[in-house]
Amino acid sequence: MKKRVAIIGAGPSGLAQLRAFQSAHAKGEEIPDIVCYEKQNDWGGLWNYTWRTGTDENGEPVHGSMYRYLWSNGPKECLEFADYTFEEHFGKPIASYPPREVLWDYIKGRVEKAGVRSYIRFNCPVRHIKFDDSTKKFSVTVHDHTIDKTETEEFDHVVVASGHFSTPRVPEFEGFSTFGQRILHAHDFRDALEFKGKDILIVGSSYSAEDIGSQCYKYGAKSITSCYRTAPMGYKWPDNWEEKPNLLRVDTDTAYFGDGSSKKIDAIILCTGYLHHFPFMEEDLCLKTDNRLWPLNLYKGVAWEDNPNLFYLGMQDQWYSFNMFDAQAWYVRDIIMQKIALPSSEEREANNKLWENREATLETADEMFTYQGDYIMDLIEATDYPTFDIAGVRRTFLEWKQHKYDNIMSFRDFSYRSLMTGTMSPPHHTPWLTALDDSLEAYLGEK
Repeated sequence: MKKRVAIIGAGPSGLAQLRAFQSAHAKGEEIPDIVCYEKQNDWGGLWNYTWRTGTDENGEPVHGSMYRYLWSNGPKECLEFADYTFEEHFGKPIASYPPREVLWDYIKGRVEKAGVRSYIRFNCPVRHIKFDDSTKKFSVTVHDHTIDKTETEEFDHVVVASGHFSTPRVPEFEGFSTFGQRILHAHDFRDALEFKGKDILIVGSSYSAEDIGSQCYKYGAKSITSCYRTAPMGYKWPDNWEEKPNLLRVDTDTAYFGDGSSKKIDAIILCTGYLHHFPFMEEDLCLKTDNRLWPLNLYKGVAWEDNPNLFYLGMQDQWYSFNMFDAQAWYVRDIIMQKIALPSSEEREANNKLWENREATLETADEMFTYQGDYIMDLIEATDYPTFDIAGVRRTFLEWKQHKYDNIMSFRDFSYRSLMTGTMSPPHHTPWLTALDDSLEAYLGEK
C-alpha cells in the first residue's frame, strides 16, 4: 500500500514540498498519496495578501501579515528558485527588489507549471494531529469550511509547513490600556496611508520595524520614532526619524523612553515578532522554539527527533528563504521515499549538537549568511535538487547589507546578477522612494 503524506499549509514551504514530490514524479518515480491542507482560500501563504485583520471569512485567525506597498527587503537574486528563474517566469530580466504582487506571481508560476494544485484542499484549517504508537499512523483532523464538516484521516507522514510569521508576539507596556490612540501589531498593519501626517512610534528593531517605518515615511508620516530593547538598528535615518532606547510607558498621548525623553504620538505599531505556534499539534509532537538559525529537536533542521516520520519546514530564522525551503523539501521527500536513511537517534542528536554549538559562536551577519548557506548545501548535496552558487548569494547579501548602511531609503535601487542565469538585473524604472504604485503592471512598466 502506498504511503500517505499530509502537508500542512500551502505557502512557500508547503508548495516547495509539493514541487519536490512532483519533480520525482516527473522523473518516473512512484510518489506517495499526498493531501495538502490550506486554511486560506488560495495558495501563497503570507504572500496571499488580504485586507482582513483579526479573523477571516470563516472565523479563523487571519494568517497573513502582508501589507500593501510591501517590496522585497532583500535582493530577489538571494531567493530565486534554482529550477524556475525569474527570467523564465517573466520572459525577461526584471529589477532586483520586486513588490509583493510580483513575488506572489512568481511563486504561483512555478507551482502552476508543476500542476500541483489538485493536491490542495483549501479552506481546511487543521484542528488536531496525533500519533498512534500501535498503528504508527498520524490522525489529522481538519474542518473543511467548504462543506462545513470536520473530518479525520490517517497518514504515514506529516509535514508541518504552516510557517511562523502569523501569530504575533504582543507585549504590554504600562499605560496601554489608557492610551487614547491606535495600537496595533505589525501582523495587522495593512496600509501606510493610514498614518499619513501622524507621529508614529515603532516598537522593535528588526526587519518589520525597519520596513514598516520606511513605508510610513514614504507615504507621508509626519514623524517616526523607533525604540529598541537591546541595540538600535543604526541606519542613517531621514530627518523626521529618530531611534530611542526602550519604551518605559505611555499615557493618553505621550511615550516615555529609557533615556528620560518623551514624545507625543498618534499611533503605536508593535514590531515585536512572532510565535512558533502550533495549537493543532499533540503536545509530544509540538515544536517549541524561538526564532533562531537552528531550532532544537529537528534533525537536519526538519525531522522531529523523537518521531522522524514528522517533519517541520521553514522553522528557522531566515536569511535564505525560498531556496532554503526547497533544499529542505527535497531532503524530506527523499527521507519519505527512503532514498535517504536516517541514522540512529544518538547520531541524530550528535549532529544536532554540532550545528547548535556552531550557531552559538555566530556574531556577524557574514557568519550567519555562511552558516545558513552551509546548512543549505548540506541538504542539497544529499538530493537531486539543482546546485547553485551559494558563495555568490553570500556576496550579494554582503553588498545588500552595505547598501542599507549607506542609505536605508535607496538600497532597493541597486541591481544584482542572477546566481542562476548570470544575467544582470536592470535598474527599476522609478526610484523606490517615489514608486508609489506597487502593482505588477506598474513594476513591469506595463501601465
